[in-house]
Amino acid sequence: MLLPVDMRDWLPEDHLVWFVIDTVTALDTAGLERHRRLGGAGTAGYDPVMLLGLLVYAYCGGVRSSRRIEQLCHTDVAFRVLCAQQVPDHATIARFRTQCQDDFAGLFAQVLLVAAKVGLARFATIAIDGTKIPANASIDANRGAEWLAAQVQEMITEAAQLDQAEAAGQVRADDRVPAELVDRSVRAERIRQAAAQLAERDRRERDATGQQLASAKARRERAEAGQSVVGRIPAGPHRLAEARAHLAREIARQQATLARRAAIIASGKKPMGAPPLPVERHSHVIRARRAVEAAIAAEQASQTDAAKAGRQLPDRVANITDPQSRIMPTRRGFLQGYNVQVAVTADQIIAAVDVVQTSSDIGCLIPMMRRAADAAIRLHEVTGSDLHKIGVVLADAGYASNHNLAAPGPDRLIALGKSRDQQADARKRSVTGPPPAGATPRQAMAHRLRTTDGIATYKRRGATVEPGIGNLKKIIDRFSRRGLSPAISEAHLAATAFNILKLHRATA
Repeated sequence: MLLPVDMRDWLPEDHLVWFVIDTVTALDTAGLERHRRLGGAGTAGYDPVMLLGLLVYAYCGGVRSSRRIEQLCHTDVAFRVLCAQQVPDHATIARFRTQCQDDFAGLFAQVLLVAAKVGLARFATIAIDGTKIPANASIDANRGAEWLAAQVQEMITEAAQLDQAEAAGQVRADDRVPAELVDRSVRAERIRQAAAQLAERDRRERDATGQQLASAKARRERAEAGQSVVGRIPAGPHRLAEARAHLAREIARQQATLARRAAIIASGKKPMGAPPLPVERHSHVIRARRAVEAAIAAEQASQTDAAKAGRQLPDRVANITDPQSRIMPTRRGFLQGYNVQVAVTADQIIAAVDVVQTSSDIGCLIPMMRRAADAAIRLHEVTGSDLHKIGVVLADAGYASNHNLAAPGPDRLIALGKSRDQQADARKRSVTGPPPAGATPRQAMAHRLRTTDGIATYKRRGATVEPGIGNLKKIIDRFSRRGLSPAISEAHLAATAFNILKLHRATA
């Protein structure tokens, strides 16, 4: 202890902290330097590379709290090595994470390139899936439009009263603003954001509902005019009228068939074929009558729901803590958070990550495929290896839609149902060769998933992406910051830590 301290003796050579230091030092961190304070009063600012390494190493261990990171810089040997015993306070760490959030996506891409140069990130198989991660907000902080409108009106009234008091000289310019008003200002801004977002969502829903109603009205008018209408009758105020028009058309059609046969018999001729069924026994009439009964039941149920609406919670709500987060359904209930989409390579390297506000995955497949394809192109330009060319994209039934099946892009296998049913169908109705000519995208996909190669390739989906999501959620099981953009940046930071962990284990 009497000799100068050599911190390299504190930890073994294969420890993760040395790998993080080497990796972060090799990255292009010019973007982080823009936020570094140079000159001026006070002590010198901390090195951005050190702060980045501190954040990455902390995320590798699932530590995201800036206060906890500061504590570990005092007590944990690896953290003391990483910060060279220059302990930054939690405010500095939190400020760095906030100021540099736009640079984390570029750092994620650089780490992905490092992985590609050592032979990882094999794009022959790409699996895409989503997971719900809670936001830094409580689900109990959701409020309806009426509550938000009342709060906004109250804030407007308070502002008007303050303006009147200032005009009357009752408030001096040098009066200090009470602390409770300063705290409420942040909450008021969130309430305004929540009210604005709720109003925007209402506007979009009204526009979509208007288009649906116009389409349903056009269908009903065609049905009432005696024209044939294809497809299920859409729900809404025109459902019952269209169902009754469809029933009347089917009854008239069957009656016309019976009348033609009766006319043939009356003319003394013998009609060909079996006699048609009576009107009430014909299958088309039976189905049309069931559609009318279902429409009547739906209309009665909607009237009952409307009567109960005053005693129930509002259908559309916004969160006043994190207005951009959404209520997400999961297998264990509902949570307040975001939908995190990840694209994982065959060797479980995260190739792309995104955060969306919709709970459904259907609209996320094409954007995630584009991100994965762009990443593969960038890596192939540098390495020239065929490992960095996308072979096939795998996705579960949550992404199955006609648009996703037929959209241009890489080859893909998308499940059309539950995995066990799909595998049983492949065993019982196994096929070979390409899909038949003229098959729809859904029929072609069902054919491919019944082939030996198709079902064997799709089986790799779960073993590729599910462990990746599980290990990512060990790093980030809840977002630390509020808002969609901060959540996206934090997801990239967590994915960067994930890939560095994979690199460290692969090169150990």
